[in-house]
Amino acid sequence: MGRLPPSPREDPRPVKGLVRSFAYALEGLAYAWRVQRNFRLEAYLGLFALLLALWLGVSLVPVLLLIALVLSLELLNTALEALTDLASPVYHPLAKRAKDTAAAAVLLASLLALLTGLYLFLPPFLSRLGLS
Repeated sequence: MGRLPPSPREDPRPVKGLVRSFAYALEGLAYAWRVQRNFRLEAYLGLFALLLALWLGVSLVPVLLLIALVLSLELLNTALEALTDLASPVYHPLAKRAKDTAAAAVLLASLLALLTGLYLFLPPFLSRLGLS
């Protein structure tokens, strides 16, 4: 029995398909950077946290994980907002609920990142200032 033909979106050449997938992902990232103020703000805050971690000698692993979590959720929020606008171009309470809930996920991750940052950064920061 022969192999089924590829689906319309599947590239029969795996390497070229993989490269195309990365290109699409980069397009999404560029779109979010261009049009989403919150994404840019969170990216800048993440960079600040990374530089602060380097300066204070704090482990980079939790900082990088939290940056990735917040930015990933912001990207998902952006995608959900676009799909919601497509599905419900006029106001609908369920569309609002979907958008608000996705935004709440970003808020929750951002609060976790803030609290973790305080836990990780405050002791070495106070020590550098000679206050501990």
